[in-house]
Amino acid sequence: MSSKPAPGRLMAAAPIILVVSLFFLWGMANNLNDVLIAQFRKAFTLGDLQSGLVQSAFYFGYFVLAVPAALFMKRFGYKRGVVLGLILFGIGALMFWPAAEVRRYEMFLLALFVIASGLAFLETSANPLVTVLGPPETAERRLNLAQAFNPLGSIVGLVIGRQFILSGVEHTPEQLAALPPDQLAQFYATEATAVQAPYLVIGLFVLAWAGLVLLTPFPRVAGVEAAREEGPGSARDFGALLRNRRYLLGVVAQFFYVGAQVGVWSFMIRYAQEGLAVGERTAADYLTWSIVAFMVGRFAGTALMTRVKPALLLTVFGLINVALCIVAVAAPGPVGMIALASTSFFMSIMFPTIFASSLKGLGGLTKAGSSLLVMAIIGGAVLTALMGLVSDASSIHIAMVVPAACFAVVALFGWRARREAA
Repeated sequence: MSSKPAPGRLMAAAPIILVVSLFFLWGMANNLNDVLIAQFRKAFTLGDLQSGLVQSAFYFGYFVLAVPAALFMKRFGYKRGVVLGLILFGIGALMFWPAAEVRRYEMFLLALFVIASGLAFLETSANPLVTVLGPPETAERRLNLAQAFNPLGSIVGLVIGRQFILSGVEHTPEQLAALPPDQLAQFYATEATAVQAPYLVIGLFVLAWAGLVLLTPFPRVAGVEAAREEGPGSARDFGALLRNRRYLLGVVAQFFYVGAQVGVWSFMIRYAQEGLAVGERTAADYLTWSIVAFMVGRFAGTALMTRVKPALLLTVFGLINVALCIVAVAAPGPVGMIALASTSFFMSIMFPTIFASSLKGLGGLTKAGSSLLVMAIIGGAVLTALMGLVSDASSIHIAMVVPAACFAVVALFGWRARREAA
């Protein structure tokens, strides 16, 4: 008797594997930005506010393209939305090569915007697709499980950044001023071009993955036929959503959560450099271990949801992170570093739980609802820039008051969601 799986079962599993892989891919892209912030500070001699524009350009792409992505999928289905998203992602990654050749910071920002435009299509399609592929009552748990592969991509992104982008060469302002002009120009050129090879490989891989998705049969719910039966999107869909108070609270909570996550991770390397007086590669190790805690938290949180209501777990984790951020503000150094890194474990369930809770009961409005939740990712741009502004005016540990306030909003949403579900 053969132990090989039947071809039909392999064909049925292939779309699920490809969809889950998307969570890995955008996790990798998101956390490479944390390395880019440190890298561009050196290559272009930027302050915290200016380097924070990496995240602003990136998450602005989500904001601008999320609604077009939803309208596209309402007409052409989830699968074609995924393919278009991967193509945009790949093109944006390939744009890093010419940006490094001319060494223009604004061209890097444009490339990041294109990558994020692709990710807006991926997130607007993959997140709701996971929620509809099963019973509504287990949607949060199912999405948390799929999202557990996101931090694995984040870790890979950080390893790529640490090994192939960060050089470990860090000059003080005095040392830079003492360098001859030709050596100074060579230093800046070397740091700028360090991103070329990694992003070239990523771009080619993502474009190949788009071809694989295009050639793979998907369930009917992801196709054009299901989209046509559902009917085209319209402004009325968004009007109905804006009258749904529970859903709007979810969008607000998502805005503040993403702002907290992106802000903490973007400036964790800076926090370690300032508080522990370590080099950029050692500082990046703290961020890597923080993402490992995030991944562990995803699996642990999914398991806990079999016993604890997701909204209650969200409330408790939000309050814990408020306390940890306050410690990071009050005790910069080893204690604050441990507290800040620990927030990642408790962040783990927040995005998918807010997302799935907000989409519950939306029916035909699910795609439109997904788009506004993805638009809320603009919080990563707004609040990271705010943290950079606070840091430039004071210090990076003081800037951690911003994510502390954000986690308080997340806890409030969890508390309200729990009351409404009771």
